[in-house]
Amino acid sequence: MNINDLKKLGSKTAINGFKNEDDIVSKFNNWNIDKDAQNWLAIMGYNLDEINKVEAIKLHGYKTDVQVQITVYLKSAISAENLSIKLVSNPQGFNQIDKRKVDKYVDMWELSENITRILKLFTGESLPIKKNTRDNRRMFLNEMSEIDQKSIVDFFEKNKILVISDIIKGRGKFSAGWMLVALVVEGKNSWVLKSINQAMNVFAEGKVKITSQGSLKIGKVTMQRKGGDNGRDTAKMLQFKINPIELFK
Repeated sequence: MNINDLKKLGSKTAINGFKNEDDIVSKFNNWNIDKDAQNWLAIMGYNLDEINKVEAIKLHGYKTDVQVQITVYLKSAISAENLSIKLVSNPQGFNQIDKRKVDKYVDMWELSENITRILKLFTGESLPIKKNTRDNRRMFLNEMSEIDQKSIVDFFEKNKILVISDIIKGRGKFSAGWMLVALVVEGKNSWVLKSINQAMNVFAEGKVKITSQGSLKIGKVTMQRKGGDNGRDTAKMLQFKINPIELFK
């Protein structure tokens, strides 16, 4: 398979295999002898003959998923790439990509008081406003009035691109430029690497709708209450999840 074919496909069975994100960092740092890393750099548009050195480090605290910063030292310049890594062991599983208290999204997305009210009812920051809800701590979206349901769907439909960009790409210096999904099942490894714009297009595909379970689907992204945490306040966060395997399709 030549470089052009690889760029077009963007996915392949791993040659040397890996177990975790640290192994992927190590692959980049040993790019000169690691075929997977060479393939990844080629997909990113680099001519391997022009690379002198690659330095990769794992970043923490910029998003809920793992990100790797890659510095490529070329013969004539220095280039940097930010890579969002999704390590998957269950093809049917979901990966959390963003979680925050509702007020954090108020600032990010300039949420109106009405949308903020609905989301706080949804996460349980505000108690239910009617009796006999499925959970006495919060309200599911399909338990709310038709007007509120329409308001939440309309907001996320109108702001779909902004929302998808913020939760998948992020903002600022360390926003992701690429997404690498690594599938590790029963000792077998495969991967897919796409630009973050390609990834956003994949996960944005589809309608905004309230599910039968009372959560929200934004294309292929699920928005739900975080839950868990033994009932602590952190359970009341708004959480966004994807199935990273969608990037293989």
